[in-house]
Order: sequence, then C-alpha cells, then structure tokens
Amino acid sequence: MKEILFKDLGINQDYQKIWDYQETLLAEAVEIKSRNRAKEKSGQNDFEQTKNHLLFVEHPHVYTLGKSGHIENLLASQDFLSQIEASFVKTNRGGDITYHGPGQLVGYPILDLDNFKPDIHLYMRNLEEVIIKTVKDYGLKGERSKGETGVWFDVGKPFARKICAMGVKASRWVTMHGFALNVNSDLKYFEYIIPCGIQDKAVTSLERELGREIPIEEVKEKVIAYFAEVFEAKISE
Repeated sequence: MKEILFKDLGINQDYQKIWDYQETLLAEAVEIKSRNRAKEKSGQNDFEQTKNHLLFVEHPHVYTLGKSGHIENLLASQDFLSQIEASFVKTNRGGDITYHGPGQLVGYPILDLDNFKPDIHLYMRNLEEVIIKTVKDYGLKGERSKGETGVWFDVGKPFARKICAMGVKASRWVTMHGFALNVNSDLKYFEYIIPCGIQDKAVTSLERELGREIPIEEVKEKVIAYFAEVFEAKISE
C-alpha cells in the first residue's frame, strides 16, 4: 500500500516559511525522479522511491494570489491590511485570490502522482471528495460547482457558498499547495477580497453552518481518515 507521511506544522505559521518547506519537499521528489530517469536510460534498475507528504497548518491572516489571479480582486489597500494584521503574498499555485487565517485547516499534499495516478483533474476531484466526505460527517452536503474548483453548499441556488478553496501546482507530477477548509474562520476577512475571483457566491465555515465552534483536532482526524480512504494509502507520522 502507498504511504503518505503526515506532519502537523501547528498554528500561526508564516505562509512564506511553509511555502519554502513545500518547495524543499517537492525538489527532493523531483531530484529522485531525475536520478531514476537517468538510471533507466543507462539500463540500471535500482530505482529510488519518492516520498509522499501531507502537511497540516494554520497560518496567521494572509491573502495569497495565484499565478493566474487578478490583483483587482484584493479590495484592501496595504495600509488597511496592516490595520487588520494581514499580509499579502503572490504565489505560484493555480487559482485566484484567497484568504488563510486562524481557525482554518490548510492541507498541503506533496504527492508524487506517479505513485497514484498521473492525472491532475482526478487529483483535484479526489481532494474535493476528501472534504465532501468530511463535511458529510457533520450532516452537511458538500458539492462540486462546474468550472469552480473547491467544495460548495447549495450549488445553483441563490445562497451558494464555498466551504473549502483549493489551488495546486505540479512539477514532474509532484504536487504542492492544496486546500483550505474553513472550520472556525473569522469570515469578515473574506469581505476584503473577491474570493477566488468569483463575485456572486459567498464563503462559509463549519462554525457558521452548524452554529457552534467545531474542535479543529476532530476535523483533522476526519480529513486524515478520508484522505487515506480516497487516495488508498496508509498515512503515518
């Protein structure tokens, strides 16, 4: 069975610091794949196995803009960001602008999809499936919205809203970045952006939907279990 190494990086972790860590893990996997390719060409068969990782983290207030995003979707000035103790980072993932902050579970899978299935579309649908299964445990029906990556409630209705944003990057089929599930997030921070560049849909959290604070450790356990199920892997620390 495939193995995924899990690490909880904790709370209040600087976005750039964790981004750099992801880049290190991705580079290690890409380097192994390059060596394996060279061995294959020379007729060797002592191939090395790449490692798969799943990182959990909570960031301080930060807005991140994907490589195809539009800065116009950030509605706040730099001075205002300072007032609300939020930072802004241009990143290299797909997607537009999003928010990370306390009470939000951010997951960064660094997976070599050659160990699974080398299909980015399938990978994104699998990430969505993990979250759909997780919110179902709370009596909530998570859905996909055509052309809009992530997990939503009440798709196609006037009160459609997003519970989980997603954006990834892949190099040589090795992924980085990932998903952000709003558990007990302060949703007012989403008012200062056009989330994911989508103007006509709202953002929500488990806390808002259920009317109570949700133990984030409980949510983490569910996400880990469903990640193992969906990706048919053993997750170990």
